[in-house]
Amino acid sequence: MRIAMVTDYYLPTLGGVQTVIKAHREALEQAGHEVFVFAPLAAESDDPHVVRLPTARGFAPDGYPFTWPPQAAAESLRRELRARRVEVVHVHTEMFAALAGFDAARALGLPVVQTMHGRIDVYTRSVLPLPSVTTMLLAAMHRHRMSHGRARLDPTAPYAGTRMARRMWRLMVSQANHADHVVVPSAHFAAKLVAQGVQTPLTVLSNGLEASVLHAVGSPEPRELRAGETLRVVWCGRLSPEKRPQVFVDALRRLPGTTAEMIGDGVARRAVSAAAADLPDERLTVHGAVPQSQVLDAMRRAHVLVSTSLDFDNQPMVILEGIASGLPVIVTDPDLAEMLPDGGGQVTPTPDAAGLAHALRGLQDAPDRIAAMSAAALAHRAHVAQDTHRDALLDVYRAAMTAAR
Repeated sequence: MRIAMVTDYYLPTLGGVQTVIKAHREALEQAGHEVFVFAPLAAESDDPHVVRLPTARGFAPDGYPFTWPPQAAAESLRRELRARRVEVVHVHTEMFAALAGFDAARALGLPVVQTMHGRIDVYTRSVLPLPSVTTMLLAAMHRHRMSHGRARLDPTAPYAGTRMARRMWRLMVSQANHADHVVVPSAHFAAKLVAQGVQTPLTVLSNGLEASVLHAVGSPEPRELRAGETLRVVWCGRLSPEKRPQVFVDALRRLPGTTAEMIGDGVARRAVSAAAADLPDERLTVHGAVPQSQVLDAMRRAHVLVSTSLDFDNQPMVILEGIASGLPVIVTDPDLAEMLPDGGGQVTPTPDAAGLAHALRGLQDAPDRIAAMSAAALAHRAHVAQDTHRDALLDVYRAAMTAAR
């Protein structure tokens, strides 16, 4: 099968979408399929299977290259899809590369699979300047390329209570309803999409880690917190308000006897540095953006992984990496509990810094729990491998191809 992955974000920029596409590609290629990735890039790629879409000069919102102009991107994709004899188009985002993917697939009569990776209502509210205005412009440009008439929202949902949120939900639901099949990595996000009017056939299909990452992780031993040892904690993600990195810093301030590493970069980097300024030396190291290999190194050094995202994340890849590394995982969002191994993670009693500090203090006071949670994570490793989910993804492609005939 020849598959096109179309995305607004790809390597070498860092993020969950990029990691998922890399995992999909490796697993599919190992099974004998051919995968092409189409994305805006800061520079040409040496990889013949990664194709640069028309990219704006001097404009990179949140540090990501931006596909522009849309019509040129659609025309480029039509040529490339036809020349490479692509059979199915898999779209991973909702911006202009994604819209070009729909345009090109429609022109060529190709089926479209859409993965809904995350809550762009929360992301745009947290990251865009003047979001009440910029989301209006973004929705208008999206609507110009794709009808929003298929969205039937439920405004009574707590996450759709504002006009700005409904604007972005209408965009997400409309795009999902233009696809032949929708993939969602988590049940909690799938339920929200259906409640907001997604009618396209939908499959909940977990993300997974490619074999090369699992090989890089190796065979870690269960973690132990020995007598007199400092609890080592790692946080990894985009330094952006929707990820709530300052909650992590505030929790550390309440919890002596811990050291921590934060990995990632973003618009909140300065605020995080300011919040951490009064912490004692060596309590917290903020690394910025680093390659995945260094993320895995930090996980090897840690006793526990923490996620402070709330009402935003779908299925963070970093949590899958933590599980594969044998790390106990603490989350502040109850929605993310569905991805935690039985006995290998916990949800904080409250989502604030006090709740996180309480959960970490519990591990400090009962170090045997760290070993037990780590063993449970390691026992779950097979479930986070992309190979486990590859056949289900291929079934989705075949269903989309049948529906598009």
